Parts: sequence; C-alpha cells; structure tokens
Amino acid sequence: MKSFFEADFFTGNRQKLRTLFTGKAPIVITANGQLQSSSDSAYKFVQDANFWYLTGINEPDIILVLDRDKEYLIVPARSHSRELFEGAISFDELQAVSGIKQILDEKEGWSQLESRLSKVKHIATVAAPPNYIEQLGMYTNPARSTLLSAVKNINSNIELLDISTHMSLMRMIKQPIEVDAIQRAIDVTVKSVKQATTASKMSGYEAEYQLEAEITKNFRVNGATGHAFDPIIAGGTNAGVIHYVQNMDQFNKKNLVLIDVGARVDNYAADLTRTISFGAPSRRQQNIYNAVLDVQNYAIEQLKPGVILDEYEKQVEHYMGEKLRELNLIKTINHDNVRKYYPYLSSHFLGINVHDSGLHDRPLEPGVVLTVEPGIHIAEESIGIRLEDNILITDKGNKVLSNKLQKRLC
Repeated sequence: MKSFFEADFFTGNRQKLRTLFTGKAPIVITANGQLQSSSDSAYKFVQDANFWYLTGINEPDIILVLDRDKEYLIVPARSHSRELFEGAISFDELQAVSGIKQILDEKEGWSQLESRLSKVKHIATVAAPPNYIEQLGMYTNPARSTLLSAVKNINSNIELLDISTHMSLMRMIKQPIEVDAIQRAIDVTVKSVKQATTASKMSGYEAEYQLEAEITKNFRVNGATGHAFDPIIAGGTNAGVIHYVQNMDQFNKKNLVLIDVGARVDNYAADLTRTISFGAPSRRQQNIYNAVLDVQNYAIEQLKPGVILDEYEKQVEHYMGEKLRELNLIKTINHDNVRKYYPYLSSHFLGINVHDSGLHDRPLEPGVVLTVEPGIHIAEESIGIRLEDNILITDKGNKVLSNKLQKRLC
C-alpha cells in the first residue's frame, strides 16, 4: 500500500527540528530494534515514532545523523541468510522515502560519525528509557541504550542533550496531512465497528473473540494495515479491567460489552470506544451510561485553545464525582473516591502512537488531536461503561472527528 506521506513531509520535520534545537551538537537518533519472540523469531516490528516522524522509514536499527548542514543514515549490515528470509534493504528506497541523499553502510557511517563524536562535548538525542518500567511491568526497546553505549565507547566524556521535549512539541501540533491520516483511520474504525455491531451480527456472537475477529476482518477490508493497539472486547465483569485484551470469554447477553478499538492507516491511529447492549438494557445500566455520556459531553465542551490538560482533568474528575454521587456510588467527592470507579484520565494525545507524544502542562493549540474517554467501572455490579471519541482542537474550539459513530446503548 502506497504511503500518503512523501519525502517532503519528513524533510520538513527534520528542518523544523534543526530550527527548534539551537545547539551545535550533532543530533543522532536511532530506529527501534527488533525484539525476540521465541528462539529465532521476532515480534512484528514497530518503529520508534520519533524516528519515523523524521525519516518515514520502517526498518530496524538504522541511525539518523543531523550534523550542521549534513544529514545521513547509517544502515546496519545484514547477513546473507537474513536477507533471504527478510529481504535486503534498498538504499535507493530509503533515499526516496526519507529525502536523505547520503546513505552509508555500517562501517563507513560509523567511521564518519566517530570522527565527529571524538571532537565534541555534547550529543543531542532522545534519552533512553529505563530498561524496565516497573509500574507497567514491561521491558523497553534497548535501541536507544545501545546507541548511547556505542557513543560512550567512542567518547566517554560526551554529554547527552535530551531533545524529547523538542520532539513532543513538534508532534503535539498535527500538520494538516497528519490530521487527514488520523481522520482516515477514524473513518475506517467507524465503518468497521458499524458493520460488526448491527443487530443481526450482535445476535450471532457467542464469545468476545468472534466480535474481535469481525472487526479485525473489517479493518483490513476497509483499508487499514491492522489494529493501532490490541483490541479490547470486554463483556460484563471483564470491562472492569481497563486494558483487557484476552477477548476469550463467552458473552452473558444480560451484560454489556465494551468495545475499544482503533485502526491504523498510513502509520496513524484511531482510538474509539463504545459500550453496547445485546438487548434492552436495565434501568441501572442506562442510568450509568447516561452519566458517562453527560461527563463526556461536559469534557468535550471544555476543550479549546489555551486549555491546560492538567487543569482540565481536575475539572472532569470533579464533574464525574457529581455523577457518581447521583448514582449513589460515593457520598463525598474526592480524588480517591472518584478514582475507585473512574481509574484513568479523560484524555490523551493521539497520532502515530495511540498514546501519542505531547505536553500536559502546555496550553492546547489548534492542530492538537486527543481523545475524550470517561468511564465508570463497577466490579461488584459487573458493569463497565466507557465512551471515547477523537477530538481536533481548532481556532474556534474543537471538532469531533468521530461523530459518525453513533452513541447509544442499544
């Protein structure tokens, strides 16, 4: 599938980074590396979002160097057997995609970079994350750490200048071409969910995985490369696990089903959630649904240029507290009481990553795309309800990009 993005997009992003970063240190950014799945197999490769944003390249282990008026890529060698299994890397294709004219093999590229690094005091790059993020229980991609180790082996005194904030500022404000890509991902998601959740389709599902399979098929048929994240199809009590992805249980059709999915189109993500009933919902289910919808409408109304997300989240939390009190779930509105039933933030940035790069303490500007996804999760009642839409900040306020996906419980 031909990319909607051409080399001038990535060339422009590199130029913008040079403008934002006023230092003289060379900028060196690495692609992600592949990660082992089992024995001699790797997980499906996912590129580092910053590297893709600057190059458009979806190959592992390549290094981008921006140094004064020069820019070049360092491409690692591949064994003959690996080329047979995975294919060779075409330098001409890398040049066409990225707009970078100088493509160097590993030996020549590192020789050129080493001669420069041995003479400088600083290197600008995206700082490496910790090897293990305890709160999330996951290991991180080692590519950035590997790059910094190689740099330190060349010059042990070199100091790191972290350009993470520069990249966040750039990626936070979407260009029109990016908004178009997100809209296409949303449109595929909307169409696919509609197709999968007609009354006749819903009556035939017996298990979560059947609904997941139907949405997955629709994504590909409708033009997506696949899911932007692991789909969540959570019936009943499973909706109490916020990132439930097993999708294996049988449906109890007296319960609701929470569907949280997003297509990936041209490397950009959608992220939509709807909660639906197999039949007529109970009064309690409908009341909770109405409360979530009310909170979502309130949250969307708050979003406009100049809003600070940290402050906005406090407002939404308090408003949710009022609804929880009306539902007799809490008596006093405070953070701990609200978060017992609403255990996440209302919004996150959306773009290349489904939880995209951005700054929560910076005023929103036109071009920001984010989600609005309040929810109420009551484990003791086997009820989990979340509604999520994708919002573009505009000069006049905001635009709901996903408004074609209706919101109703049944």
